[in-house]
Amino acid sequence: MKKVVVVDYGSGNLRSVSKALEAVAGSDASVAVSSDPAAVRAADRIVLPGQGAMADCMHHLLDSGLADVVRDALVNKPVFAVCIGLQMLFEESEEGDAKGFGFFRGRVIRFPASAMRTADGSRLKVPEMGWNRVYQTQPHPVWAGVENGAWFYLVHSYFAAPEDMSIVAGMTSYGLPYTSAVARDNIFATQFHPEKSAADGLKLYANFIHWNP
Repeated sequence: MKKVVVVDYGSGNLRSVSKALEAVAGSDASVAVSSDPAAVRAADRIVLPGQGAMADCMHHLLDSGLADVVRDALVNKPVFAVCIGLQMLFEESEEGDAKGFGFFRGRVIRFPASAMRTADGSRLKVPEMGWNRVYQTQPHPVWAGVENGAWFYLVHSYFAAPEDMSIVAGMTSYGLPYTSAVARDNIFATQFHPEKSAADGLKLYANFIHWNP
């Protein structure tokens, strides 16, 4: 049985994420939420959630003593990062001049005010909050069974701008096209919240549990 650990560093929608994973795990995996570095290190795969501001999330992660364990997991086991979890994989964010893990080259930037208009000229609100389509830009086992252009739930004012576009796994449009999912090797990450995205979100988590990168 696979051990799936949701990393608890004091920031993230832990209950919803763990309940979503439990709903699809069946007898194939056990799901735990843990702030214990030893438990995270012993996991077969981890989920790195996050909500709020990237600077706060990185601060909590460093203070928790989990940063090094997460950094190790990013190179040696399947990782699913969600929302701010995705943003922390990059070098830095405009939000509070926060430094991330730098695992991917690129910055996290705010939706530019100049682009926040619909086709008819109406103003788009920031943060983006609600359902939007995600268009898959590369095949990936975690996308299996999820329709291209499926709807997922997002709440964010900032998004990742990767330097290496080959890692982009999904794109969404909100005033402008932006990266809403990235993938490389053992990492799959989404700006949207699978745990709030009904059947398609659950499918992503189920695929992650069975994924063997």
